[in-house]
Amino acid sequence: MLNFSESPKEECGVIGIFAPNEDVARMTFFGLYALQHRGQEAAGMAVADGQVMTMHKGIGLVSQVFTPSTMTELKGHYAIGHTRYSTTGSSSLRNAQPFMIETIHGPLALAHNGNLVNSAELRRELMVQGVGFSSSSDTEVMTMMLARNGGATWEERIKTAMKKWAGAYSLVILTRDCVYAVRDPWGFRPLCIGMLPSGGHAVASEVGALQTLGCEAIRDVKPGEVVSLSNNALKVMQAVKPEQPSAMCVFEHIYFARPDQTWDGINVHHVRQRLGEELAREVANGLSHGLTDGSGLVNGLYSGLTEKNGQGFADVVIPVPDSSVPAAIGFSHVSGIPYNDGFIKNRYVGRTFIEPTDSLRKRGVALKFNVINENVRDKRVVMIDDSIVRGNTTGPLIKLLRSAGAKEVHVAITCPPIAHPCFMGVDMGRHEDLIAHKRTVGEIREYVGADSLYYLSVDGMMKAVQRKDGFCQACFTGQYPIPVDLMSVKTGFERGMK
Repeated sequence: MLNFSESPKEECGVIGIFAPNEDVARMTFFGLYALQHRGQEAAGMAVADGQVMTMHKGIGLVSQVFTPSTMTELKGHYAIGHTRYSTTGSSSLRNAQPFMIETIHGPLALAHNGNLVNSAELRRELMVQGVGFSSSSDTEVMTMMLARNGGATWEERIKTAMKKWAGAYSLVILTRDCVYAVRDPWGFRPLCIGMLPSGGHAVASEVGALQTLGCEAIRDVKPGEVVSLSNNALKVMQAVKPEQPSAMCVFEHIYFARPDQTWDGINVHHVRQRLGEELAREVANGLSHGLTDGSGLVNGLYSGLTEKNGQGFADVVIPVPDSSVPAAIGFSHVSGIPYNDGFIKNRYVGRTFIEPTDSLRKRGVALKFNVINENVRDKRVVMIDDSIVRGNTTGPLIKLLRSAGAKEVHVAITCPPIAHPCFMGVDMGRHEDLIAHKRTVGEIREYVGADSLYYLSVDGMMKAVQRKDGFCQACFTGQYPIPVDLMSVKTGFERGMK
């Protein structure tokens, strides 16, 4: 699949539904459609009718994987679904989810958003016990552990496994007659649950998917909880003690989540707008001091700012669509610099599995973005983006603006420099892949060719989120909430499997 995005890659989306007397497979399909932004590599669902479980999954978008003919085979009252971006394991069909197996307790399927930091150790333990694996995904490790756990009920088996799992996991688990929603004790990844208007319940990675299905009385699945969806009504068990403070992923607010998502009582759109507002205040502060070397001001997260007047250094604010649009609006509001659209995004070219020709590949981001020339010609532009990860696309975007006639291009980023990889389910690459791990802000500015470059500080970011703690900031600070193997890579299980 092509990917011309500079931002961290999406995690995954999960959904689970118990809906008696409904076409649960069709409901799951539309729920997955609402979660498509969280992963475009593969999709799948498993459905149970109280006795039999069936599954279908494949590589591609939700609309490519499921057809009317495949949907007719998926019958039942209980279902789970998954949209995938790989974080452990490569982008192959064997790693597509859900994983489904037969156990002595009956059929079992599992879909996972997150990443276990101790999955390699757990996998080795199972292999020593004689368990074989058909994939390189940590999700299969979790499935096999559940299948082998003792206990009279699935709740007991899940609770036992949670005591051994370390890392990020928001799970939906399907048995022949129940759907379980499970969230890790740190609360890294989102998971919310709601009541269906026709009876039953649904759980999903984001509120938007539940609202698509008409859910009401929506709440978050709390860290360490196991919630059961079945004929016995909603049942909640605190399986493990929640960690304090929690470690929710702050990048959900910066980039991943749909703007209509509300997580832990915080609306994503409003956070993104405040990120832009805080960024404008910090830029104005730097400009008013006239500092050019970054010394003594919000950790030196800027380079090339020389003007004295915060409102006078640019003529127009433009976002890199789509996640940066609210931030650009907030930046414009505080700075007084007019907002306008500068880029038109082709939302589908990055999701094709057809490779371009060499001549097209050289055009890079020009395949995905076009510039509205009239909006940037002869103007000093502030380009707002959510992040710079590897530094591969920011420079080409700046070149597109200059080719369209922009006199100056200033870049403002709505988060701090990403200098450390994520081990909790977000694919940012390794330390050596991250441009901020290798270069100073000034060196990054020169590398991408911006007239000035400004990052939001950690303090400014958390002020926009309106929380002082409870969020994981490890990709900015290098301070991980749990011990991690800094040498691990997402395809680590695949050595020796080819």
